[in-house]
Amino acid sequence: MAGSAPTPRTKARPPPPPFYLPLNITLYLCLISNGLAALFAPIQDCDEVFNFWEPAHYLQHGYGLQTWEYSPVYSIRSWLYVSLHAAVGNLGSLVVSTKAAEFYAIRLFLAFFCAACQTRLYSSICRSLNPRIGLLFLVVAIFSPGMFHASTAFLPSTFTMYTSMVGLSAFVELRSGPKTAQGIMWFGLGTIVGWPFAGALIVPLLAEQVIVCCLAGSLGPLFLPILDGAVRCLFILALEVAVDYAFFRKIVIVPWNIVAYNVFGGPDRGPEIFGTEPWTFYVRNLLLNFNVWFVLAILSAPLLLIQALFGSRTSSAQTFLRSITLVAPFYMWFGIFTAQPHKEERFMYPAYPFLALNAALSFHMILSYLGSSNPKEIIGRVPTKLKLVASLSVIMLAVNAGMLRILGMVTAYNAPLRVFEPLQRADVAPGASVCFGKEWYRFPSSYFLPDMRAKFIRSEFGGLLPGEFPDASSYLNRLEGASRIPPGMNDVNAEDPSKYTDISECTYLVDSYFPNREATELEPHYVLDEANWEPLSCASFLDTAQTGLLGRLIWVPDFPFIPEQFQRKWGQYCLLQRQVGGSG
Repeated sequence: MAGSAPTPRTKARPPPPPFYLPLNITLYLCLISNGLAALFAPIQDCDEVFNFWEPAHYLQHGYGLQTWEYSPVYSIRSWLYVSLHAAVGNLGSLVVSTKAAEFYAIRLFLAFFCAACQTRLYSSICRSLNPRIGLLFLVVAIFSPGMFHASTAFLPSTFTMYTSMVGLSAFVELRSGPKTAQGIMWFGLGTIVGWPFAGALIVPLLAEQVIVCCLAGSLGPLFLPILDGAVRCLFILALEVAVDYAFFRKIVIVPWNIVAYNVFGGPDRGPEIFGTEPWTFYVRNLLLNFNVWFVLAILSAPLLLIQALFGSRTSSAQTFLRSITLVAPFYMWFGIFTAQPHKEERFMYPAYPFLALNAALSFHMILSYLGSSNPKEIIGRVPTKLKLVASLSVIMLAVNAGMLRILGMVTAYNAPLRVFEPLQRADVAPGASVCFGKEWYRFPSSYFLPDMRAKFIRSEFGGLLPGEFPDASSYLNRLEGASRIPPGMNDVNAEDPSKYTDISECTYLVDSYFPNREATELEPHYVLDEANWEPLSCASFLDTAQTGLLGRLIWVPDFPFIPEQFQRKWGQYCLLQRQVGGSG
C-alpha cells in the first residue's frame, strides 16, 4: 500500500540448542561426581597400585615397587601410559607439598578428563539422536557406582573408557559427515596406549559404514578415512615403541605382548592362573554397579526389534541399522568377556559408556510408548500422571540404589587411604620401613608414605609379590633402572622368598583385626600384641564375614534401632608402630 511504512526486517533467530541440560552445567555435574570419586573412592584392585601407581611413583621419586610385567624379559606394560600420569604428578608437585597430595592431584586430573569425555559424548547423543537419550545417558554416568569407581581409576581399562567415549561420539555425530578417521584414532589410542582388547569395540561401528557403502554401491568413500585413521594409529604406536625402547632398551610392541600372554601364553600361563569365576560373575557385578540400568541395557536390542516389527512404519531400515549398530558393542563385549574364565570388574570399564547408551535408548523407547495418548491403545487410556509417576519412580530407584551403593563402598573400604596420615607428621628415622603381611594387596601406594619404603612379611599368601625398582636419583638413572632385569620374577605367579623382609626390620606395620577371625601362625593378631606394637592410627573396616547381604551391598546407617541382621559389623584397619624394645 502506497505511503505505508516499510516492514522492519527481523533477524532470523538461531535454532535452540538441542540440550535439556546446557553443556557447561553438564561438565560441572560430571566434574562434581568424578571429583568426589577422586577424593573418596577406595582403590579396588591391587593391580592399580602395583602396576601403575608404583611405577609412576618411581618416575617421580626414584623408588617404588616393581611387578614382573615391567621386567624387560616380559615387558607387557607400557611406560608411555605411566609416564603421562607421572607428568601430571610432577605438575601437581609444583603446587602441593606432600606425595599424598600428588596422588590426589593425579586423580583430580583424571576426574576432569573423564568429565570432558562424558560431556563430549552427551553433546553428540543430544545433537544426533535425541536430547532425552542424552539426558538419560547423563543420569547413568553420574549416579552409577560403576562409573563412580571407573572414572578416576589409574588403569588402562579406564583410559580406554575415556577414549571409547570420544571415539563413540565421533561415530554418533554426523552433522558434517562421518568422522571415521577421528573415531579410528580415538579407539586406536585406547587400544595402543591403554588395553589392546578394547579395539573390538570399534568393529560394529565400522561394520555399519561398510554396509552403508556396500548398499550405496561403492567402498571408495570409506577407503581414505580408514587409511587416515590407520596412519594416525601408526604414529601413536611409533611414539609408544620409542618411549618403551628408552625404558626397556629394546624394541617391544607392548599391545602385542599383552595379547600374546593372555591368549597364546601356553599351559600353566595366562590370566587363568590368577583365578577363574563362573559365567554369572559379570551379571552379578553389573547389577551391583548399574542396577536397573544394566537390565535396561540388556533389553535394548529386543526393544529395538519389537519397535521395528510392531511400531510405526515411519522409521527407515537405515535408522534401524544405526540403532542396532550403537547397541551392538556392549553385547559383543559382554559376551566375549563372559566367555573368558578369568574375570575382573575392571575388564568391563571400556564398555561402560556403551552400557549407559544402551540403557538410555531402552528407557527412551519405553517412555515413547508410555507417551502415547491414542485412546485405541491400552497405554493411551492410562492416566498421564500415573505414567509420569511410574517413570520417575524407576529413575529415582536407580539413582538412590546407586548412591546407597557408592556410600556403602566408600564408608566400608576407604580406611587404607586414611590411616597413613600420621606418618606425614611423624619424625621418621632414615631407613624406616612400613611392612605389610596379610594386608599386602590393600597397600594404597608409596605416595602415602614419606621418605620410607614398603616391605612385605610372610603371610598365608603364597604367590609372587612385587620386587623393587633400583633406587635412582635422576631421570636418566630411572631409565637405566627400568632396563635392568629384576631378580626373582616369573610369569607363573610362583612365590619368591627373596621378596620377604623379617618382621624385626619393620618400623611400622599395617594390619587388620576382625574379632571373629581366627589368627594363624603366619597371620597373628598384631593389633592385640601390645608388648611389641602400638596403634598409631586405626580406621573402621567392614567385616564382610559377619555382615549380612544388605550391609555388604549398600550403606546401612549405624543406628541402634536397625535390626541386628541388617547392621554392618566392623573390624579395624591399623597402622602400628613398634614399641620401644619390642622384638616383633
